[in-house]
Amino acid sequence: MKKGNIGNAPDLKYLKIDSTKNVFYQLPVSELVEHALANHEGRLSDTGALAADTGKFTGRSPKDRFLVEDSLTKDSVWWGEINQRMSPANFEALFSKVAAHLSNKIIYVRDCAAGADPAYQIDLRVVTETAYQSIFANNLFLRPEPNLDAQPAWSILAAPTLLIEEPHQYGIINENFVAIDFTKKIVLIAGTGYTGEIKKSIFSILNFILPFQHNVLSMHCSANTSKEGETALFFGLSGTGKTTLSADRNRKLIGDDEHGWSEKGIFNFEGGCYAKCVGLSEDKEPEIFHAIRFGSLLENVVLDEFDRPDYNDISKTENTRVSYPIDFMENAEMSGIGREPENIFFLTADAFGVLPPISLLTIDQAVYHFVSGYTAKVAGAYSGDVDPIPEMLTP
Repeated sequence: MKKGNIGNAPDLKYLKIDSTKNVFYQLPVSELVEHALANHEGRLSDTGALAADTGKFTGRSPKDRFLVEDSLTKDSVWWGEINQRMSPANFEALFSKVAAHLSNKIIYVRDCAAGADPAYQIDLRVVTETAYQSIFANNLFLRPEPNLDAQPAWSILAAPTLLIEEPHQYGIINENFVAIDFTKKIVLIAGTGYTGEIKKSIFSILNFILPFQHNVLSMHCSANTSKEGETALFFGLSGTGKTTLSADRNRKLIGDDEHGWSEKGIFNFEGGCYAKCVGLSEDKEPEIFHAIRFGSLLENVVLDEFDRPDYNDISKTENTRVSYPIDFMENAEMSGIGREPENIFFLTADAFGVLPPISLLTIDQAVYHFVSGYTAKVAGAYSGDVDPIPEMLTP
């Protein structure tokens, strides 16, 4: 394996990380796979995909997510159970703990971006304790040419093995946490190896920035387009079918999960897909099935003795996942941009019979449904959820 050195690593002092001798910067996926295997982070499946185990957390933990309350956010954020407050002082103390932890570890640094439309794109730096997390960042975000001399707009520090002792001293609930500081433009993730926390932190950032600063609607939806340019959106929580329905062999995939809607049209936030694997088969979802190859990252998928994934085995979690670059899909729209949508689908995953299985909505009904946001959380997608939960998405 290559050894990191000061010559090819960015200056991380602005993140309180003073050591560069153990930094691996912008490694190609092939080398990251080598590191992951050497670090015992996972094993290769028979198709070449790396299968990693994210540990205790196999889904997101929204009750352990916090936003720093300061002059920028105090009157702009809808505070409550979803957006929990953290003081600047507590964030600074946790920042020092995470940075000190990573300074004593081998770390992986990846520069990437979010937002396919250049007018709204933000530069990202993802610093991770594990190689598989760096593979995830490569797969999920946009991959522009890196610039060692430029400090990115936002930075993420991910330290899955750091557990916070006496968490209440820092204003958090458990030994794991996610914290976002919109003034410092830093995200801290500790105590969890689930990569979805990295992905959703960037979505939270764009949810704050785009509507207020750019008059762009941020959307939790997948999108595809016809050969003639007719765009369709599929809204829904994690696990409701956005990725599956947008992966249509007769249409071009713009993106599977997060988009913005500007006056010019829609654009993907990401550069890859994050698909659920439970029950996956070549017959039912051939596009996703064939995207699972070398360079893809399987999470919490059980491999048999011959290294074949068993997508029906949910002994680790029902929320088994795979991430891959969007160009692993045969019909990908590589620009990540589409026209204003002509068709919009709301995927409620309603397990309680409130809505008919299929409903054709008028414009007024569609507006009402979008604002009210009735849906059901799908079991397994969130930490601790074992049954579907009815939910109104409005804060």
